[in-house]
Amino acid sequence: MEKINDLAGYYPLKIYQNDDWFKFSLESVLLPNFVTINLRCKNILDLCTGNIPIPLILSTKTKAKIVGVEYQKDVYNLAVKTVKINHLENQISLINDDLKKLKNYYSGDNFDVITVNPPYFFNTEKSKKNFDEHKIIARHEIMTNLEDIIKISCFLLKNGGYFAMVHRTERFFEVIKTLENNHLTPKRIQFIYPKENMASNLFMIEAVKDGHVGVKFESPLYIHNVDGTYRDEIKKIYKL
Repeated sequence: MEKINDLAGYYPLKIYQNDDWFKFSLESVLLPNFVTINLRCKNILDLCTGNIPIPLILSTKTKAKIVGVEYQKDVYNLAVKTVKINHLENQISLINDDLKKLKNYYSGDNFDVITVNPPYFFNTEKSKKNFDEHKIIARHEIMTNLEDIIKISCFLLKNGGYFAMVHRTERFFEVIKTLENNHLTPKRIQFIYPKENMASNLFMIEAVKDGHVGVKFESPLYIHNVDGTYRDEIKKIYKL
């Protein structure tokens, strides 16, 4: 069912969602609070934008123009409504297309920052069973994959520009290799843990196009206390 929700504690921002498809995730709140946004940033691209939680949060941190790209038409329509209800038409624009076709829209070296919360899982016959189509496309590499995302990001990113992604820890080395093969140098990494004394299940990584070698590992980010409540650092990010 389609409805309007608050964007966590980012008052007064609202977001259109359809709970039968998916809700914006914790990762979509963490990533825009991780990526480097400086005063020189003029143009931002968010790939696999969904109903635009990442562009919305970025709009609270910068006056840069933000473009969101979403393949699924009905999810794109939610994003359009979200832009309008927040009166952000002058800052956020949207493209409803396959991200691999972005070369038809841009000549290259266009963006200072690119963010993406991508599909995490390989596309297999088993993974397609018993899922809503929207969830399948959001979670599994059906319409795009890691290689597609990083290649188009390298093409669209300016030299010295920042690329930021959240992904599954089990694919960490694949992400590193694919970035390096496409002239994106890893510069910052933060591992995310459900709780202390548990294995990391997610990580965030920031890379710079044609950047100098040298990487910083940020402090681990723990999501929950032992009792399952959010830790203080997560409440701060959520603005709770």
